[in-house]
Amino acid sequence: MTQLQPPPQETPETALHHGRLGVLGIVFFVVAAAAPLVGMTGAVPVAIVLGNGAAAPGAYVVVGLVLLLFSVGYAAMASRVTNVGAFFAYVGRGLGIIPGVGSAFVSLVAYLAVQLAIFGFFGGLVSGEMKAKFGIDLPWYAWTLIAWALVLGLSALSVDVGAKLLGVLMSLELLSLVVTGFAVFFSSDKPEGIDLGASFAPANIFAGGLASTAGIALAFAFASYIGFEATAIYGEEAKDPHRTVPRATYLAVITITIVFGFTAFAVVTGLGASTVIDRTVELSTVEGVPLANPAGVLFAVAEQYVGTWIVDLMSWLVISSLFAGLLAFQNSAARYFYAMGRSGVLPTSLDRVNGRGAPWAGTLVTSVISLVVIVIFWVAALDPILNLFYWFSGLAVLAIVFVEILVSLAVVAFFSRHRGDVGVWASVIAPLLSIIGLTVGMWLLASRFGLLAGTVAEGVDPTVTPWGLNATGWILVLTPFAMFALGLLVGKLRLTDENEDAIADLVS
Repeated sequence: MTQLQPPPQETPETALHHGRLGVLGIVFFVVAAAAPLVGMTGAVPVAIVLGNGAAAPGAYVVVGLVLLLFSVGYAAMASRVTNVGAFFAYVGRGLGIIPGVGSAFVSLVAYLAVQLAIFGFFGGLVSGEMKAKFGIDLPWYAWTLIAWALVLGLSALSVDVGAKLLGVLMSLELLSLVVTGFAVFFSSDKPEGIDLGASFAPANIFAGGLASTAGIALAFAFASYIGFEATAIYGEEAKDPHRTVPRATYLAVITITIVFGFTAFAVVTGLGASTVIDRTVELSTVEGVPLANPAGVLFAVAEQYVGTWIVDLMSWLVISSLFAGLLAFQNSAARYFYAMGRSGVLPTSLDRVNGRGAPWAGTLVTSVISLVVIVIFWVAALDPILNLFYWFSGLAVLAIVFVEILVSLAVVAFFSRHRGDVGVWASVIAPLLSIIGLTVGMWLLASRFGLLAGTVAEGVDPTVTPWGLNATGWILVLTPFAMFALGLLVGKLRLTDENEDAIADLVS
C-alpha cells in the first residue's frame, strides 16, 4: 500500500502568498462567482414561468439549505486541511488519492466551463449594449477578447488586487438589488400585498413534484449557486485559514441565499403572486418569443418601484457582474492547475508563481484554453449566449454538484478515521443529508439539462418530458462522469514510486 509522504518544500517560485485574504475578501470572490444580478435577470424569470411560479423564491431557499448542510462538513474539512486544491484535496484525504485526482479533473472542467459560459454571455450582452447606447457595432467576440485580456492581466497581478476590484463591483450590485427589494416591500402600490405563503409554503414550493414544475425551479436554483464552494481554494492565501475558510463558506452561502430569496420574493410581490407567471411572460417576450429577454422582468419591477435611473445602473452592473465572475473563475481554475502541477498530476511547471504570489503558469494555461474555445465558437459562427453560455453553464453546474457529492462522502470517510473534536452533526449527519439533497439536485439537473442548456431533441417538449436530449446534450451531461473516469486512470498511472512524494502533496 502506498504511504503518504510530506509535501515537497516550497520555494519563492512555487509558494502562494500567505495571509493576504480575510473572510470578506474570500466572500467577495465566491459571491461574485455566483453573480446574483445575472442570476436574477437570467435564471429567476425562467424558474417562475417554467417552474413553480410564485414559489420560485422558496426553491432558492431550499437549495440554500441543502448547500448549508454541505457546508457543515466542508467547513469541518477546511479546519483540518488547507490546500489550494480544495475539493480534490478533501476527496483525496477522505476517499484516497486516486478518487481525489478524479474529482480534480471534474472540478477543473467545471471552472473552465463556467468561465467560458460567462465569456459568451459577456460578449453577447456588451455587444448589444454598446450598439444600442453608443452606436459602437462590434461583434461579440471582439468584446469577449477585450475582457479576456483584462482578466488575464488582473489575475497575473495578484489575488488581493482582484479582491479589491470585486469588492467595489459586488457592493454596487448587491446594493441595487437590496434597494429594489425594499422599494417593493415598502410601496403602497403592490398589487396583492405581501404573500409569504405563496412563495415559501412547502406545498407551493414542491407543487407538481420533483419530476415536474417544482423540479424545474429547483434545477435552475441549483444552477444559480455555482461558485460558493470556491472558498477553500483560497485557504493557502487566507489569514488563519482554519478559521477564515469555514466562516467565509457559511457567510457566502447565507449571503447568496438571502440575496436570491429576498430579491426573487420582491419580484413576485411586485408583480403579484397570482399573476406573476403571466406578467413575467409579458415582460420577457420579444417578437412573440416568451423569455427571450428575461432581464426585462427585474428591470420592469425596478423601474416601476424605484425609477428609470436604477434600470440604467443595473444594465451596466450586469456587465460588471459578469466581469467579476470572469475574474473569480479565472482565479479558481488557475489555482486548480497550480495544485495539480504541484502534486505531480499535471506537469510540475504549472506550480510556478510570480513575484506577487499569483500562480502565473496556471493563469496562462487557463487563458490559453479559454482563447482557443472562444476562437472556435467565433469561427464556427455559434451564438455566444444560446450556445457558448447555455451549453457550458449547464455542464459546469452538473460537474460541481457531482464533486460536492464526492466531497460529502469524503467528509464522512475522513472523520470516521479522524473524529477528534468534531461532533457527529458535522462529521456524519449533515454530510449524509447533503448527499441526499445533492443527489436529488444532480438528477434534477441531468434530467432537465435540455431546459438548462437548450439541448433538446427535436420534437420533445422539455417542460413535460425529462431528458429528451439531443447528441450535444448527451455529450455535455456525460462529460463530468467521463472526466472523473479519466482522472481515476491518470491518478492510477501517475501514482508510482518515482513521484509518490509529489502526488502525496494532493492530500497534505
